[in-house]
Amino acid sequence: MTQTAPAGSGTSEDIVPGAEIYTPEFRADPYPVYAMLRAERPVVRVRTPRFDSYLVTRYADARQALSDPRLSKDLYRAGDTYLQVFGEKARQINTNMLNSDPPEHTRLRRLVTQAFTPRRIEAMRPRVEEIVERLLDRMAPHGRTEFVDEFALRLPLSVIGSLLGIPDEDHEEILAGTQVIRTVGTGGRSPQEDRAAIGQAQERLHAYFTGLVAAKRREPGEDLVSALITARDGDGRLSEAELVSTCFLLLFAGYQTTSDFLGNAVVALLTHPEQLAELRADPDLLPDAVEELLRFDGSVPVSSFRFATEDLEIGGVPVPAGSIVTVVLSSANHDPELTADPDDLRLRRGDTAHMAFGHGIHYCLGTALARLEATTALRRILVRLPDLQLDVPVEELQWLPAASAFRGLLELPLRFTPTPIPGGTR
Repeated sequence: MTQTAPAGSGTSEDIVPGAEIYTPEFRADPYPVYAMLRAERPVVRVRTPRFDSYLVTRYADARQALSDPRLSKDLYRAGDTYLQVFGEKARQINTNMLNSDPPEHTRLRRLVTQAFTPRRIEAMRPRVEEIVERLLDRMAPHGRTEFVDEFALRLPLSVIGSLLGIPDEDHEEILAGTQVIRTVGTGGRSPQEDRAAIGQAQERLHAYFTGLVAAKRREPGEDLVSALITARDGDGRLSEAELVSTCFLLLFAGYQTTSDFLGNAVVALLTHPEQLAELRADPDLLPDAVEELLRFDGSVPVSSFRFATEDLEIGGVPVPAGSIVTVVLSSANHDPELTADPDDLRLRRGDTAHMAFGHGIHYCLGTALARLEATTALRRILVRLPDLQLDVPVEELQWLPAASAFRGLLELPLRFTPTPIPGGTR
């Protein structure tokens, strides 16, 4: 970075070109850049080809920003800023609780929470265990795997598909659409071509969920979509647009984030062999280990956008009305004010109040499901693949684009000693 004013002294005129932050080195390891930002520019305005955004990188500032009602999540209130960032086509899949403020957010979250109960999630445990074993059965005899495609994507897609009532035969269609959105910027396309591809993928997914809601309305089942159709808040229900958009939100939030986290967690363990050995020796450590892995390298590096509804300050930096604000959750999780030696992986670190699932009224609704999937998957991977290791040097791993909304791998080649399927072919 070229600007080195004292921390907290920034003004709304301080602008850092995104190219100075989102470098190839950042793509592989963003945490040194986050450390520099926390020290030199804890709240900084960054310019990218599509828009400017204020990045908030310190833990205390992040918690404040995520709780500040002056930072709106209502995309309609953002007006032209919304259109500039997302485009008109995105409106149809963004009419949900993630993109709303109270009282609308309160109503929508209450309705979704009725269907997304702890009892329903706990009832998914046998299904999660079954899917994990089936995927490991496919991998174990071969001695090599591309973990992202063969496991990390498949497990959460199968789980959230079961929860929502998506037929297994539709998984490939869902996968194709979501991966266009996830991997934007990796196909050598121009920004205009990327936006067109995303728009087409969004339209296909919107059409799919419109049809799924209609089918569940005709023939309700025991799935979450059927429960959402009947959920009531007083005299109100979710509108058709809200139902379709909520299905899209639950799919993406419940599948893509877990998928990327599984890859990140495996890499973190394999590159910290002493911590991996400790976990193998004490499997009861796994719940604490998952929390530390979420803090250490979570799959959601930044919050979804907020829009300043009035002039305000964050960390002493003026943020004018109409500005986009992005809270850098991964930076907050590596702030020394949160925990000592934050760049070290310590599976016995204990509770750190990390922000991998956000903070405030938009705190992730699917935390219980994500933890269930992660602990189940890692527990069985440690048992079934005891000598697991990277199949390429760590520096050759290909990560998602630096400015992506997700932190994850495009591919994760692994190798291990082949083992037969327990009990024969399944």
